Amino acid sequence: MPALIPDNETLSHLIRRALAEPRNEALLERVNGDWTPTSTSRLLERVENLACAIRDAGLRQGDRVALIAHNCVDWIVCDFATFFAGCVVVPVYPTQALDLTAYILKHSDAKLLFIDSAASLQALKHVDMDLPQAVVMGGQGIGTLAAFEERGAAIRVEHPELPAAYEAEVRSSDLAVLIYTSGTTGNPKGVMLTHDNLGFDAQASLMFAGDEIVSGMDVLSVLPYSHIFEHTMIYIYLLAKTRYSICHDANELLPDLLAIQPQAMTAVPRIFDRVLAGVTGKALKHGGLQAKLVPWALGVGRDYMFAKTQGSAPNAWLAAQYALAKRLVLDKVRAGLGLGRMEYFLSGSAALHIDIAMTFLGLGVPILQGYGLTETSPVITTSRLTLNKYGSVGSVIPGVEVTIAEDGEILARGRNIMRGYFNDSEATSQAITDGWLHTGDVGEIDPSGFLRITDRKKEVFKTATGKYISPARVESAIKRSVFVAQAMVVGDGRPHPAALVCPNWDLVRVELELPKDVANETLAEREDVQRFITREVRKNTEDLGSYEQIRRVIVIPREFSVENGELSPAMKIKRRVVEERYRTAIDRAYQVDLKHANA
Repeated sequence: MPALIPDNETLSHLIRRALAEPRNEALLERVNGDWTPTSTSRLLERVENLACAIRDAGLRQGDRVALIAHNCVDWIVCDFATFFAGCVVVPVYPTQALDLTAYILKHSDAKLLFIDSAASLQALKHVDMDLPQAVVMGGQGIGTLAAFEERGAAIRVEHPELPAAYEAEVRSSDLAVLIYTSGTTGNPKGVMLTHDNLGFDAQASLMFAGDEIVSGMDVLSVLPYSHIFEHTMIYIYLLAKTRYSICHDANELLPDLLAIQPQAMTAVPRIFDRVLAGVTGKALKHGGLQAKLVPWALGVGRDYMFAKTQGSAPNAWLAAQYALAKRLVLDKVRAGLGLGRMEYFLSGSAALHIDIAMTFLGLGVPILQGYGLTETSPVITTSRLTLNKYGSVGSVIPGVEVTIAEDGEILARGRNIMRGYFNDSEATSQAITDGWLHTGDVGEIDPSGFLRITDRKKEVFKTATGKYISPARVESAIKRSVFVAQAMVVGDGRPHPAALVCPNWDLVRVELELPKDVANETLAEREDVQRFITREVRKNTEDLGSYEQIRRVIVIPREFSVENGELSPAMKIKRRVVEERYRTAIDRAYQVDLKHANA
């Protein structure tokens, strides 16, 4: 199967092939409230115009072009045009802290910057650095994308041969995307992905998906394009000739779901957690029978699907409860979320607890998990509707090899493996040995070929009792509670693990009938709040090993955020930052145990 994927094709050639069949609604996005289509011909025209403008701006083959914007059609146009111009895309999260954005622009030596607004550009100007020439999306006049494209269109009319000439300079082995890792510790590293890395990974993933991503299918995109997962999905969706709608902001997801009624969507576990919290919260605020009925129905759906998928058929009583829950609640919830036509979600980027997967399956929507890294373009494994083992992250896609090292680390090899880290040969040699990428994850492959992730190698810690703890496993269990927004487990060298918990304050206020005018900081100190959150944590971790169970809970008054430096732009917790920031509270929690021991 991989032999069918050409090894000499650049992304510009792949994009041309994906857009060759005329379609009026290749892309759709909201413009002034209305869903507005972009045809394949218009998309290609804009891309070629912008490619000419990029080269006219003085850039040459291999120069880096930074892209800082929320998801929109313009993002895709700028991305594709950079490839067509023979240059390299440097995607940057628009929510990234300014100092890290400045680091990426400087480290990548970006020659041109596409940015989503004049306000964003103005904020960057406050950072002590020389900015590359900038083009602002939106608006009219000098310095805007509209003016830049117009200049490119005029050049293309005069010299129609230029787009093909620029493309001819590029080889499939050339660098296409320089994407910086999340940087949970220290400065981010620039991952070098070639045209062949990305083109191969997209096509191998699509081949493995079979008939599950098909022509004319309605798909919705919500994850940021600056994340490699959704970036590669652009190529997959266009190659499959889907009807591809773009959600500009995760806060607009529900109205977009209701408007589009998509059949497929990529997501991350945090989105699933928030959806369930929203459904439960709405029921609790409504009160009365609904406050009891909705959580009951979700729990019945979870239990029914757990029994159905884990080898033991549901008993008659559970089946009867599920039929009732489905009729009274679950079908209504599914319709109310805009999931009436949803055939499946694709999930990646972080661990998804099986309870969450079973709850959505109870709603009638399966979640297909996949696995990969920025360094692998990113897909290594994925699941299919006909090959979906819950608790695993799927099977290896064609043309990629996976093996398990002696210490349990997952190693991967194939055409999707990065060229290396930009200007960091030492880090590259540490990451890749004899063509094998060391993923940093620990896992196992079952006899059927399904991969299961068990630990994150660098995050595993050992308690004072000598027991090794995988914090991701415990955190995933804690976040089953709709009353928990975020959790981070600590305990390296301590007698047992403890958890820092950011409550879902809206739901906690309703559940405990807390006053609305009292600040979260004050509520976090209340004994009734601390007892309630502690009960939730212990209830959701009681099925773990005794050494994994949480003895102490530290209630955090606000959620960890990118802006405060506690989360990476990919929404992964920067463990060292958080642990240092809350060092006093952590020490105090363990001192309570010491006092009890000495009493």
